[in-house]
This record gives sequence, structure tokens and C-alpha cells, in this order.
Amino acid sequence: MISSNLRKAREYEEKYEAVIKEEDRPAFHLSPRVGWMNDPNGFSFFDGKYHMFYQYYPYESKWGPMHWGHAVSEDMLHWKYLPAAIAPDTEADMVGCFSGSAVDMGDGRHMLLYTGVTREGFEDYRDKLLGYESGDIQIQCVAIGDGVNYTKCDTNPVIDSSMLPDGCSKLDFRDPKVWKNSDGTYNCVVGNRPADGSGQILLFTSADGIKWNFKSILIKNECRYGTMWECPDFFELDGEWVLLTSPTEMVASGLEYCSGSGTLCLIGDYDETAGKFTDRSNQSIEYGIDFYAPQTILTADGRRIMIGWMQSWGTLDIKDSSEPWFGQMTIPRELSVKNGRLYQWPAKEVESMRTGKTEYRGVSFEDILKLDGVSGRQVDMEVVVRPEDIDSYGGFEIRFAQDDNFYTSVIYDASDSVMKIDRSHSGCRGDITNQRICSIGSECLSELKLRIMLDRFSAEVFINGGEKAMTITMYTEQSADDISFVASGRVNIDVVKYDLK
Repeated sequence: MISSNLRKAREYEEKYEAVIKEEDRPAFHLSPRVGWMNDPNGFSFFDGKYHMFYQYYPYESKWGPMHWGHAVSEDMLHWKYLPAAIAPDTEADMVGCFSGSAVDMGDGRHMLLYTGVTREGFEDYRDKLLGYESGDIQIQCVAIGDGVNYTKCDTNPVIDSSMLPDGCSKLDFRDPKVWKNSDGTYNCVVGNRPADGSGQILLFTSADGIKWNFKSILIKNECRYGTMWECPDFFELDGEWVLLTSPTEMVASGLEYCSGSGTLCLIGDYDETAGKFTDRSNQSIEYGIDFYAPQTILTADGRRIMIGWMQSWGTLDIKDSSEPWFGQMTIPRELSVKNGRLYQWPAKEVESMRTGKTEYRGVSFEDILKLDGVSGRQVDMEVVVRPEDIDSYGGFEIRFAQDDNFYTSVIYDASDSVMKIDRSHSGCRGDITNQRICSIGSECLSELKLRIMLDRFSAEVFINGGEKAMTITMYTEQSADDISFVASGRVNIDVVKYDLK
């Protein structure tokens, strides 16, 4: 039997989903059934389908008491909504059902592991280590179901503050990412803050997914990258161990990290016996404006696929809160490690949507160029740019979602070897970040390779074979569908463009 809170949410979303026209949503990026969406949760494969849950507040297009929305897909691109999976309706999650993950238990059961937030005993609680005077207590909870309906465990919370080592905050203890080991046991990593106010990742183990034990502090931030490390994900890839996390309160560092909520990839070594991870290299996961809290899955054919929230906390004002939905996810991206770096590339499933190929090879021009057949807002386009005279080459720009008044663009500055993504001219009225810049390799001076994925309200740009990615959302009217190329100095370009259906 479902609770009244969950029943109310399901009735609401079923009724008000109908008011959102198909053309007013992204075509192949998951958006909320109605209302608000943030972090991807429970990205998993169960009962023959990919499942994506998400932080969800159905009643308004702004953040509220967190539920879990739910959708399923056969290709991670075309999603079918299912009823909301869980709602805040127990003592363990009275304030909200916050971020977490999911796993196939192998016996017909699908397990959700999520952060519950409660105020039980809150009035007398003070976290002296971090100086909090008030706050919500964060604990980890389990719900088990059949892929549609989920029942919360009577023993919730399954992981609480009594399991934490000395000095660990009860207030910042969230976002469990669970995986099942080959021997049938389970591990999960959880974000936390120690006494220094920085971040750390904790490792827990379980024989059955229900009874958990603290294993170790997997890694400490030690005030290197922001403060709290949110939404951790930990996995082996191409012979390396990779930790993805989203730090809060980042301090800008060159063009690698921007201030505020950011993303972090650490690559290093894992001592499984001790439960310790030692990083050897660091980088941003993403260099655009709208990307946060990614989560990954290992597919049956061995690919590590990542999907992130295609938004950021600093750009919420890009869309009016009176609109019926807010928030969307990225396309699925296949991850790899090459030369000590994390690479990402659109998953091969994207290719099944391609139609209407338009191709140009060796086009020479300077100033501004438009090409017949190269336009649209649902596009997969690869562009290669070669300057004909490096000494006079200033850079290159691609403008999209363009009409006589508006456009969004990606700009290569050859003098500084940097790439900029820019929606300053997209018609956005919000006082938000509209530009972001990253460094790219000097080899791009002689040959720049870009792949751009457009879907109505967003662009995802992959640079130099996926060495870096830059993501941006824009809400320019759909009639603005021109694409143009701008060169400072004469260049020779190849363009291969597909429409996406």
C-alpha cells in the first residue's frame, strides 16, 4: 500500500503532465514529468530496461521537499515516465528523499539506496565541529521494489551517524552510490565532511544490501577542492580507478576549475583491502556552464556510461519558475581513460537517431559562412577546422540556435588556445553565468575537431575527440535554427551534419 504523500504526487504528475506539449520538451534528453528536476538518481539496469530516477518536486518548477521521479528507457535516449517512486512519508525521510543510487539485487528485486533527511531530536543537536547552529540530520535509507513500486525498509535508516568515525558531520552525510561485487556483497561510497569543514568520501560494505558496516575513509579532500564532496561515484575504468564527485564552494583555479559548485575527477590507485584511494591526477569532469552531479552505469557490453544533471545551481534563473517543468539530463556519454585523462563521447546509441546526412569536405572561406542543409535544433554535427595560414589565424566560431537577433556559440581563440561557450546573445534575461572558458591542447591550432549535439534547449560540445566537454542550456525560440561559421583568417573545414529524430 502506498502512502498518501506518494499517492498525491502520482495523481498530480499524471494529471499535469498532459499540459506540457511534446514540442515544448527536449526531444531526447530526459526532463521531469512535471515540475522540478535536479540530480540523477538510481541510474541502473533492471528487468531489461535502463532506469533513471531523479530528484523531483512535482508541484512547482522550483526546489521543494524531494521525491524521486522515475523513467525507463531501452536506449537511454527515449524515456517513458513511470509513477514517482518514493516520497517523503516516513520518520527517516520526513524532510525529503535525497540523492542516491540503485542496483539490481539479482533475485528480481531492485534496491534504492538514498539519503533520508530528518529533524528527529534536532532541537537539541549542535554540530560543534562545523559550527552549525541548526540543520537537518542526514541518514541513508533503503527501498526495495519491482521496478515500479518500492517499499521502504522497516529498519531505516540502514546507515546512520552512529556508524561514523569521530569528527564526521551528521549534517553533511549524503548521496550514497552503491554497487554489487562479483561475490554478491555490496559496497557504497557516501559524501561527508570531517572536522576541518572540507570534504571526504566514506566507504561502507554489506553482505545483503540491508545491514551495512563502516569500512574506511576512502579519501580525504584536505581542503584541496572546494568543501563538501557531493554525489560521489567510484569505479575501475581502463585499468585505472576513478572517483567522480561534485564539490561545493570551489575556488577558481586557472581555467581548470571555476568558483562555486563544480565537478571533479580524480584518477589513482585503490587499495581494496584497506579501502583507501590515492589520487595521482585531477581534472574537471566538464568545462561548460550547465553540468553537475553525474552518475554512471556499467552496461552489459562493458561500457561505462555517464549522465549528469544538465543545469547548475548558479543558473536557475535562466527559466521562469512559472513554466511547467525545469531541469534536464545530459545525453548518455561513454567514458574512457586515455593518457591519464578522463575522456567522454556520446554513447553509440545516439547514432541510431541519425537521419538526413549533409556533408561538406574541404570548404575554404574566411569571415562568415552558411551552408545549405546545415541548420536545425536537433542536430549531431562534427566539424574539423584547419587554418590555411597559421600566422594570420585568429580563431573560429560556430553559432547555432540563431536567427536575426539571437544565437549561442562556441568560440576557439587561437592566440590563447582556449575554447569559450557563450549564450550572451541567446535572449536570456536572467542575471546568470553566460560564458565559460577552458584551455585546449596546442594541437588544436593546426586542426580543431568538434562534435556538437543540439536538442531544442541545449548544446553539448565535445572537443578533440572527447578530451573535454562543454555543456550549455538555452531557451531561444525554436524558430531560431540557423547555424553559421565564423573565421578570423582563411580556414579549410569539413562538416558532417545529421538531423536527430
